[in-house]
Amino acid sequence: MILKFPKNFYWGSSTSAHQVEGNNHNDWTEWEIQNCHRLAQEAKGYWHPWQVKKFPEMLTPENYVSGWACDHYNRYGEDFDIVRTLHQNAHRFSIEWSRVEPENGKFNQKEIEHYRQVLRALRERKIEPFVTLWHWTNPVWIRDLGGWENKNTAAYFARYVKKVVGELGDDVRFWVTLNEPTVYLSRSYIVGAFPPQKRNLWAFFKAYKNLAQAHNRAYAVIHKVQKDSLVGLSNNISFVEPKHRFCLADQLLSKLYRYFGGERVFELTAGNFDFIGVQYYFHDVLCVYNIFRYLSGTPHSQKEDKNKTDLNWEVFPEGIYRILKNLKKYDKPIFITENGIADARDRQRKKFIEDHLFWTRRAIEEGADVRGYFYWSLLDNFEWDKGFWPKLGLVAVDRKTMKRKIRKSAFEYAKICKSNQLI
Repeated sequence: MILKFPKNFYWGSSTSAHQVEGNNHNDWTEWEIQNCHRLAQEAKGYWHPWQVKKFPEMLTPENYVSGWACDHYNRYGEDFDIVRTLHQNAHRFSIEWSRVEPENGKFNQKEIEHYRQVLRALRERKIEPFVTLWHWTNPVWIRDLGGWENKNTAAYFARYVKKVVGELGDDVRFWVTLNEPTVYLSRSYIVGAFPPQKRNLWAFFKAYKNLAQAHNRAYAVIHKVQKDSLVGLSNNISFVEPKHRFCLADQLLSKLYRYFGGERVFELTAGNFDFIGVQYYFHDVLCVYNIFRYLSGTPHSQKEDKNKTDLNWEVFPEGIYRILKNLKKYDKPIFITENGIADARDRQRKKFIEDHLFWTRRAIEEGADVRGYFYWSLLDNFEWDKGFWPKLGLVAVDRKTMKRKIRKSAFEYAKICKSNQLI
């Protein structure tokens, strides 16, 4: 059976500045250096034996320091040639705030020109840019002013956005203001795994409100500077259900998870988005008795499972269909801005992509206005507090030589991109 996708569908992959560029200086780079030895020491007890055996590099401190990452800052032309080779007609990347505004109110024109060249390199290859303005990292001066707990950060962000859009807007139609704000919030203020590593519910709610306000301000600024642009935010939306259908506590926990994981964002930004960015990775079956495991982020199964990723995440393609169907109620175009698998041996990635696209196509058939799919990620990159060992890329990157090698699954995805259909 041939399943065709809509005409002018966007096919691509995603990256983020901190994870691929290299040589950044922001709140994350300072945090990495301060925490790399702790993360390496904790890895053996945190991850399961089969994961430690498979990825022994997780036990080394250098795994947790981004350093030169993939050197995409210098090799973006080479990487975009690969994007074109793989028949992708769109690419999502982020602009690093700390490069553009390294000091409060002082913009670095050299870095703005760098991103102008990045955009032109995409345009020259007939690749549509989707530009993310904030992908978790903050300038050090923002951190020192209280980060997202400071209500003034929304205004600082809007100022940065105005500068970027004013300078680069001629080459950009699609703007993503924020990347996965709820993941950032939960990992930073509930689990306490990301900087600023606070387990503080009050700080969580303050930062939640301020991030939403930052989006709203940015939305207004972008449309004032560039009226014809399309603006949205990308959020990680899990498919959530209670473990016990008739357990009121499990049902309540699932409702709270869904609300603060996504619905609250739509409430606080109501009317201020032209499209919805969906990032799907997780099927969460919640049980109130296991709440502490969820809060700690502890991996699930003790044994390697063929239906799990290298990160021990469940593969549940039907979940993307359920989520897309639910998002129909907002009556906005939808882009799947991230969906990917950690699969170092490249044994599951082809099927993973095909299965998620099958369920995406079914949602489209039933009325979901999905207009694009971006695999995460183009390159094996720096996966935050996990470092370099998870391999999610369509393209492998040799950390010593920076040599790129396109995986077989990427060529299979390229067939889909070229034909605009799933066979």
